[in-house]
Amino acid sequence: MILLQISSAQGPDECMLAVKKALGRLIQEADALSVTADILEEERGERVGTLRSVLVAIQGKNEQQLFECWNGTIKWICDSPWRKGAGRKNWFIGVTQCEAIAELPESEIRFETLKASGPGGQHVNKTESAVRAVHIASGISIKVQTERSQHANRRLARLMLEHRLRQQQDISQAETRAERRLFHHQVERGNAVRTFIGMKFIPVN
Repeated sequence: MILLQISSAQGPDECMLAVKKALGRLIQEADALSVTADILEEERGERVGTLRSVLVAIQGKNEQQLFECWNGTIKWICDSPWRKGAGRKNWFIGVTQCEAIAELPESEIRFETLKASGPGGQHVNKTESAVRAVHIASGISIKVQTERSQHANRRLARLMLEHRLRQQQDISQAETRAERRLFHHQVERGNAVRTFIGMKFIPVN
């Protein structure tokens, strides 16, 4: 498994929109390579439909191939949807690898199934597709109901629980956070590993 952080760095709203579009493209490419892509964390931008940063876990036999396609600076060439007539068309975001999460033994987790709640009409409450993963030793729990299948929610709940435990148990947590914040200031404006163009985020290389 590889953890990827996609960041707008200190870029404006257009860069945050690029993060959202890059996430969508990454998920498409992961699917084409039979790699699972799970969103573990996301920090939303001020504008609807934008992301300041997102943490994604990719896993599968082709995960390294996917990672190598994205690791580095991403360039998006597009007119701003908000600043009409502005001269700037080039927006840069960054993709970097974060330290992997240690996998928890199955014996340390208790899984509970429950009915999903919230929007979705009658269907969402008919089946027990939602899953809660509980770390037995600490009592930390994660509930996931984003997927329709119980199996998918179970897998995602486990990933998120492992990530939560790492945040709380790692003695270098403060240092890790500082390193991740520092990345927001380090996106290189140039030498892009991938370039996309237009609102449809079409790859040109």
